[in-house]
Amino acid sequence: MLFKYCPICGNKLIDKQAGDDGLIPFCEQCNRFWFNLFPVCVIALVANTRNEVLLLKQSYLSTEYSTFVAGYMQEGESAENSIKREIKEEVGLEISALHYVTTRWFHLKQILMIGFIAKTCNDNLVLSQEVDSAEWVPLEKVPEKIYPDYPDNVAYALYREYLKSYNTENEVVIAN
Repeated sequence: MLFKYCPICGNKLIDKQAGDDGLIPFCEQCNRFWFNLFPVCVIALVANTRNEVLLLKQSYLSTEYSTFVAGYMQEGESAENSIKREIKEEVGLEISALHYVTTRWFHLKQILMIGFIAKTCNDNLVLSQEVDSAEWVPLEKVPEKIYPDYPDNVAYALYREYLKSYNTENEVVIAN
C-alpha cells in the first residue's frame, strides 16, 4: 500500500528524504514516515511419515492446479505460529516439526511469501470451508499437480528443498 494521506491525522503526505531509503511519504503534523506496506503470507509443504505431500484444491485460487497450505499472517504473529495456525485451521493437522526454507517476493500479487517444510505424524484431514479438497500425494507426483515452476513460485523452492532432505535421508533420487 502506498500512503498518500497520514492514517493517523489525515494530512496529505509530502515526500521527504529518509536516509538511504530515498524519498518516503512523510507527515509533517505527526513527524512520521509512512513506508509502503504489503501483505505477508506463509506457505508450507506438509509431509506425513510416508513422505507423501499434502496438496489442497481451493477453487478461488485455481481449478487446474493444487497448492500447499498457505495463508496471511495476522498482526502480532510470528511466521512460525502463523503457518501452524493455518495448517490447523485449513486441514486440522498438528505439526511435529517445522523448518524455515525461504522468503520470496510474489510479484503477481505483490506479497511476501515465507516458506516452510512441516512434518506431521497424523494424516487424518479435517478440511475447513475454504478448502474444496485435499489429498496426500506421493513425492514424485507433486510436480504434476502444482503450479508450473517459475522464479516467484515458492512451492517449487519448498519441493526442491524437501527432495534434498529426502534424498539425503533415504539415498533415493527422484527426478522432477
